Amino acid sequence: MTTLIETAEHKALRDAVAALGRRYGRDYVARTVAEGRPPTELWAEAGKLGYLGVNLPEERGGGGGGITELSIVLEELGAAGSPLLMLIVSPAICGTVIARFGTEDQKRTWLPGLADGSRLMAFGITEPDAGSNSHRITTTARKDGADWLLSGRKVFISGVDMADAVLIVGRTEDARTGRLKPCLFIVPTDAPGFQKRAIDMELKAAERQFELVLDDVRLPAEALVGDEDAGLLQLFAGLNPERIMTAAFAIGMGRYALAKAIEYARDRTVWKTPIGAHQAIAHPLAQAHIDLELSRLMMQKAAHLYDAGDDIGAGEAANMAKYAAGEACVKAVDQAVHTLGGNGLTREFGLASLITAARVSRIAPVSREMILNYVSHQTLGLPKSY
Repeated sequence: MTTLIETAEHKALRDAVAALGRRYGRDYVARTVAEGRPPTELWAEAGKLGYLGVNLPEERGGGGGGITELSIVLEELGAAGSPLLMLIVSPAICGTVIARFGTEDQKRTWLPGLADGSRLMAFGITEPDAGSNSHRITTTARKDGADWLLSGRKVFISGVDMADAVLIVGRTEDARTGRLKPCLFIVPTDAPGFQKRAIDMELKAAERQFELVLDDVRLPAEALVGDEDAGLLQLFAGLNPERIMTAAFAIGMGRYALAKAIEYARDRTVWKTPIGAHQAIAHPLAQAHIDLELSRLMMQKAAHLYDAGDDIGAGEAANMAKYAAGEACVKAVDQAVHTLGGNGLTREFGLASLITAARVSRIAPVSREMILNYVSHQTLGLPKSY
């Protein structure tokens, strides 16, 4: 059952993370982008305070919570202007998959470091020719004695330069049917045959995007995560948190932009009264706030379902939350910039760069059109067009 009223512990977590975010803020993120480096100081402090691993098991150094708690962390950092993109990837996707399906050795090796931020793992699923169709993944792993040989290409992989390893989604051949099936492998970034190339992005962010080439990367048997025959289940155990956390990222960004616009609308006076007194300014801002709050409710529902172990219900809710939050974020940022007028495009107010950044929540990790396909097929029962 979804809890609509947050617990005192969750409220305290929000307040504490918001305070951390304000100590860094948008200026810190802008500075790391200008310097071409990741936000290591914020990442390290968030890890030291226990925020990075709130969703990971206590016995592995985490906070013993779930995606519900981790989404609060990301949303509040975003609302303070200093979101951590790799929260979506390292603890939410990789940490969750290893905690649920990893071997004892994998859990012992990776989870404490992922929880305190001393180690970081990227996630590699997207390929140049597969797009949103994970069934077209061509990265393959074949047996070579006791080892695996992994070959393929990945694109738009976040934070590889920061990561100790990448959780790679590949495919292996089913000995019974001959068909390829998904599997997940932990691939060290210093492994022979592992190559990375930074992608020149128009969108400037602290975390860079990479293309990966895997040329017969030799991996020991223990690099395989979980059961070779349960790859699809393990994959979606990571993709649902990814969608929930992307929603949190979008909601935080939307809240940040909206707060800037509200502050400006209260103070800016042109015709004897502050511009926020005019309904043409006030109503769109109010609508943006409503949309963000509604998106958060769906995100909370998705997180609660996932933490309760309802993977099917969480899948539907996570997709809806990601869709709603992406739309709400884009509209909030657009209205914030419009409220400030020319000032909304200046470096001083720091909103113009969000115009591009907000669109990421519509595109990644899955497009809004594919989410509409999911809802029309899985929820409404309409026939597929593909």
